[in-house]
Amino acid sequence: MRKALKHPLVMAAMLACLCAVLRITAPLDHIYWNSRFHFGRVAAPQAIVLVTLDSGQAVSDTKLANLLEILNRQAPSHIYYDQPILAPDGSVLPEKVRALGTNITLVERIGNWDGRSANFGTLPQPRHMRSTRRVYSGWLIDFLNYAQAAPYVLGQGEQAVPSLALALAGKPKAASGLFIPDFRVDPNTVLTVPARQLLDGKIAPGLLTGRAVIVTSAERTDDAQIGYFGHGRVNPIILDIAGSASIAAGKAINLGRFALLVSVIAGLALASRVRYQSTRGLAYGGVALFSVIGPGLLQTLGFIGVPAPGILAVAVYGSIRLWTRLRQRVQRISLSGLPNFFAMADQLVPAGHHVIVASIARYEEFLATLPPELHSECARQIALRFAVGSAGEAIYHSGSGHFAWIEPGIPAALQADHFAGMRALFTAPLLVGAHVFDGNVHFGIDHNSDFDTQTRINTALACANEAMSAGRTVAQFEAGRLANTPWELSLLARIDEGMKNGDIWVAYQPQWDYRQARISGAEALVRWSDPERGLIRPDLFIVQAERAGRIDALTYWVIDQAISAALAMNREVPDFAMSINLSALLLDHPGLISAVAEIVHRRDIDCRLFTFEVTETATLRCRPAAVVNLQRLRAMGFRLSIDDFGTGEASLLYLAELPSDELKIDRYFIARMATCERERAIVRATIDLAHALKQTVTAEGIEDQATFDLLNQMGCDKGQGYYIARPGTFEQLSSFTGSARRFAANI
Repeated sequence: MRKALKHPLVMAAMLACLCAVLRITAPLDHIYWNSRFHFGRVAAPQAIVLVTLDSGQAVSDTKLANLLEILNRQAPSHIYYDQPILAPDGSVLPEKVRALGTNITLVERIGNWDGRSANFGTLPQPRHMRSTRRVYSGWLIDFLNYAQAAPYVLGQGEQAVPSLALALAGKPKAASGLFIPDFRVDPNTVLTVPARQLLDGKIAPGLLTGRAVIVTSAERTDDAQIGYFGHGRVNPIILDIAGSASIAAGKAINLGRFALLVSVIAGLALASRVRYQSTRGLAYGGVALFSVIGPGLLQTLGFIGVPAPGILAVAVYGSIRLWTRLRQRVQRISLSGLPNFFAMADQLVPAGHHVIVASIARYEEFLATLPPELHSECARQIALRFAVGSAGEAIYHSGSGHFAWIEPGIPAALQADHFAGMRALFTAPLLVGAHVFDGNVHFGIDHNSDFDTQTRINTALACANEAMSAGRTVAQFEAGRLANTPWELSLLARIDEGMKNGDIWVAYQPQWDYRQARISGAEALVRWSDPERGLIRPDLFIVQAERAGRIDALTYWVIDQAISAALAMNREVPDFAMSINLSALLLDHPGLISAVAEIVHRRDIDCRLFTFEVTETATLRCRPAAVVNLQRLRAMGFRLSIDDFGTGEASLLYLAELPSDELKIDRYFIARMATCERERAIVRATIDLAHALKQTVTAEGIEDQATFDLLNQMGCDKGQGYYIARPGTFEQLSSFTGSARRFAANI
C-alpha cells in the first residue's frame, strides 16, 4: 500500500483531488476560462434587444409608464422589466404593468452567491406586484466575482421562479440543475436601444417587433457589474442573454468537478504502459495536450468540465517524472563518466548471457595517489582493457574498484583460459599521467538466468570479492548458495534467540587422563540444533559471529555454561577440569580481561580448574595485545592451551610467542598415526617437545584402541575422541564419568 502511494501517478491524482476539493485550483480555472473565451466569439441572439435606462439620471414613473406603452406598440414578443417598481398601488407605473398582463415579466435580481447561500429578492417588487409573472437574475460566482453558472429554477412549487435566461430561450420548463452561459457570446453584439431615443420618438416603428425586449439600466458602475469570462465586467443581463443562447442550443451539460481529471489520469496510466519510449513520449504529449485544449473543445460541444485538476495532475506527474529521470541520469553516470551499476540494473540480460564483475585490487589506494582530475582517466583506461578482452557492449563502473559487463555465456571448459587471458591484459602497468599502476584483477560470474539483473549484479559482485579474498582468478555464484543467503544474513539475530530458547547449547566431550587412568575433565563445545535446518555445524555460525564482531557474546555465554557444569561435576569428581575454546579474534580484545574477571567474581570459581584453548578460527590481528591478555589470564590462574597444534597458525610460531601450558595435537595427525610411520614420528616429537617445555599434551580425535594405546606408550598426558566418548549433554557427561571405571577396565 505504501509503495502504491509513492507512485507518481497516484501522488498526482491525490494532490489534484485535494486541491480541487479545497478549491485551491480556482485561480487556474479562472485563468483557463478567461483565456479560452478571448477566442472563438459569436454574435449575441438578434431576437433580444436591451432598452437601457440612463443610470446617471432618475426617470419618473410617468416616463417609465410611457416607455412601456411605446414598447407595447412596437409589438415585441415579450417585455422583461428589470427595474424595481417603488411606486404605491394605484400609481401610473403599477397600473401600466398590470394593463400589459401576460406581455410583461418582472425581473428580480437576487444578487450573486458562492453556492453556499443565496440572497433571494435583493430587489423585491412591492407586494401589490406579486401577481405579475416574475423571473430572476443571479449567478454563482468564483473568487473574483466572475459568473460561473445559475439554477434553471429557484424555489419549488408555487414559489418556483425561473431564470431570465430560461425565459429568453423560450423554454418555460426545464430539468432541475444548473446551466452555464455560452461565454463565447460577444457583449458588443447585443442589440441595444437607449430608452431616451424611444421616448423622443427617434426609433422607427417595427424595430422591436417580434423581439424580446429587456428594460434595464445601463449599469456603468463596477459595483453593479459582474465578471464575464473573456470579456471583463458587464451588465448581469448580458450573462442572461449568453445563458439563453446556451439553453436554446441545448449545450449545457455539466461534467462535474472530477470528470476531466479522471480522463487525464486514465490517459496517463495508459501512456505509462506503452512499451516503446518514443511512442510513450508521444502518448504523454497527447494527454498533456488534451488537458489543456480538451476542456475548451468539449465546451464547444456542450460539455462543461473543470479543467484545473487535470492540468495540475499532468503538471505534477510530469514534474515528478522529469525530476526522477534527471536524478536517475545523474545517479546512473559514475564520476568517471562511465555508466554505473544503476544503469546496468535497468538492462535486460539476454538468455544465455552471463553477468561479469571484475574487482581491481588496491584501486582506492591508487586513486589516493592521483590528483582528482586523473581519477576518471584511470577508470576509462581500465574499462578500455576490459572492452578489448570481453564481448560486452558496454563497461559499467561502480565508482570504486568494480567494473561489470554482460557477455555471452562461456563454456565451463573455456572459462579458465578466457579469464586468464583477460587478467593477462593487466600485466602491462597502467600509465595515468605520470603515475604507474600495476593492476591485479579478479572476476565474479553469475549465470543464473532465473534472477533479475540487480540480483545478478550483486551475486557477481560478491563472487568477485570472494575471489579476491581467496586469491583466485574467478569465482561463480551458484543458485543454491543464493537460496541460503537470507538465512545467513539473519544468522546473528538467530544466534541471540537460540541462546535464549535452548536451540544453542553446550556439549561436553570427556577427556581421559593417562597418568590417573580416569576421566579428569571435559571440553565445552557449542552446538546449535535449529528446528528448521537441524544440526548446524559450528564452523558455519562461529565464523559468521566472528565476522560480525559478536563472538564475544557467544564466548562469554559458553564460559558461563561451562562454569556451571564444572562446579556440578566437582561435587562428584574431585579436581574435574573444564576446557573452553577462545577465538583468536577475541584474544586482543581490550574488554576480554574485565569481562572474564567479572565472571570469576560473580561465580566465585577456582581458575586453576579451567583451561582456555586458543583456536585458529581467525589469525591474530594484534599479537602484542593478545600476548598481554593471555599473560593476564594466566596470572588469574587459568591454564592456556594451543589448540589444533601443527596446522595453520597453530604452529611453532604460536608456541614461541604465546604463553601456554598445554598443546593439543590436531586430529589430522592422530587419526593417521596408527598406520603411518611419518605421522607417528610427528606425534612422538610433538609430545617430547611439549614435555621439554614443561607443558602437558592432549591428543584429540582418538577413534580406536590402537591409537589410544600408542599415545599411552608415547607418554601422552590426556586424550579425547569418539573411542573414549562422544560429545553430549551435561547429563550424559555426568553419567559417563560415573561409569568410567568400566571403560578403564576394558583398556
